[in-house]
Amino acid sequence: MTAALLTGHGGPDMLEVRDDVEVPVAGPGQVLIEVAAAAVNTTDVWTRQGAYGSPEDPDAVAGWQGVALDVPRIQGGDVAGRVVAVGDGVDQAWVGCRVVADPTFYADDGPEPTLTAVLGSELDGGFAQYLAVAAEQVHDVTDSPLSDAQLACLPIAYGTAAGMLDRAGLREGETVLVTGASGGVGLALVQLARARGATVVALTRAAHTDLLAEEGAHHTVSRDLPDTPDAADSGSDAPGTLTLSERIREVAGGSVDVVADVVGGWALEQLLDVLAPGGRWVICGAVAGPVVRLDLRVLYLHRRQLIGSTMHTPDQFARLVDDARSGRIEPRVARTYPLTHIHEAQADLAAGDEVGKLVLLPT
Repeated sequence: MTAALLTGHGGPDMLEVRDDVEVPVAGPGQVLIEVAAAAVNTTDVWTRQGAYGSPEDPDAVAGWQGVALDVPRIQGGDVAGRVVAVGDGVDQAWVGCRVVADPTFYADDGPEPTLTAVLGSELDGGFAQYLAVAAEQVHDVTDSPLSDAQLACLPIAYGTAAGMLDRAGLREGETVLVTGASGGVGLALVQLARARGATVVALTRAAHTDLLAEEGAHHTVSRDLPDTPDAADSGSDAPGTLTLSERIREVAGGSVDVVADVVGGWALEQLLDVLAPGGRWVICGAVAGPVVRLDLRVLYLHRRQLIGSTMHTPDQFARLVDDARSGRIEPRVARTYPLTHIHEAQADLAAGDEVGKLVLLPT
């Protein structure tokens, strides 16, 4: 089969597309999926680069667990396709089902279980024509109105967004600021937060504001506009004499209850003061930098909460799949690529010019 093999930590040359990779066999308790679509995520790039660091050294070359990845590895945590075979102990009725795979594996089943492995990191993932995975990880989405490419957007991006909003306790009627709103997780946050009845303020590039409004943002703020004297803001951001924090407050009508942050870095340093007293800042990424300066007084004197969020729980993913089956969510696919164009897809992801998900089509 054709597959993209990660051969080590480093640049794009560490990804080798080969057509002589052995098709996996469904072992006991497993199903074999013919992969129809596999979305690209920042975590794929960070894992390739070994950019997660370690508790002892933030600059260490390591995967998300703080250690170097075992290679060769087939990456890709977002998998949608059809079951073509099953292993011992698995109901034959699975054969022919259209499925999406939950990429997360846990050591326990508590309300916040310990994450131990992720498809495409500790286990082979979906950047290949076939994937063997535990049957308990797959969900039947045969009747979903979503396309295969849309279904492939769900596991990492929408799963991460669902986990963030649950952990932040976002409630109907609250106001949430979403940073990096045009990316995969950011766009998922916009759609899911609006569906929960929240007022959504999207922080994004000026070129993306109209699309973010179409996708559900009540207000947009352009992060790349200079703070120069001129006109007042009118909802879909315009340059003015205000700082970025002040422009956010202006469109939000005051402070926000929740910040759903996928950016980190400068966003946490500069925007913590837009959070209302007792508000919650939930963060899942650090594309703008993993190490920040933080005045703790700004945090504790106003009873603000800082919440880390990684991926989703099995229960959260099951609810997300229900949304996919019913069509209550509609992921936006920005572009699709053949699997052999994975290097182009990752370069486009890094450029950040697209709104929505970039998806590989292995077959």
